[in-house]
Amino acid sequence: QVQLVESGGGLVQAGGSLRLSCAASGLTFSRYLMGWFRQAPGKKREFVAAISWIGGLYYADSVKGRFTISRDNAKNTLYLQINSLKPEDTAVYRCAAPGGPYDNNNYASDLSYKYWGQGTQVTVSS
Repeated sequence: QVQLVESGGGLVQAGGSLRLSCAASGLTFSRYLMGWFRQAPGKKREFVAAISWIGGLYYADSVKGRFTISRDNAKNTLYLQINSLKPEDTAVYRCAAPGGPYDNNNYASDLSYKYWGQGTQVTVSS
């Protein structure tokens, strides 16, 4: 079965950086759109970034210029480099994959994704 396992979260000061990882198994990773979402306490889950199977990059306006999504198909791993962290970036970050390969429809909607990791907590102190 498909498994997505995130790591790399933690407690950092504002202005700091983190690199989140998402190890994928049970799917042909190189053929999948992959996404990152986050959810802060009391808020709805929101789209952060996505990367297509051919390397197309998509970002939420709130993270453009600070976040960088990337993938290593040889390692079946998705990354999210987060720089210039702000307290409002505090959330649980989850990676996600759609139900099938080569599916790039509505990459910003969580309804487009079937498989989800358990999440990694990012806490930014001011």
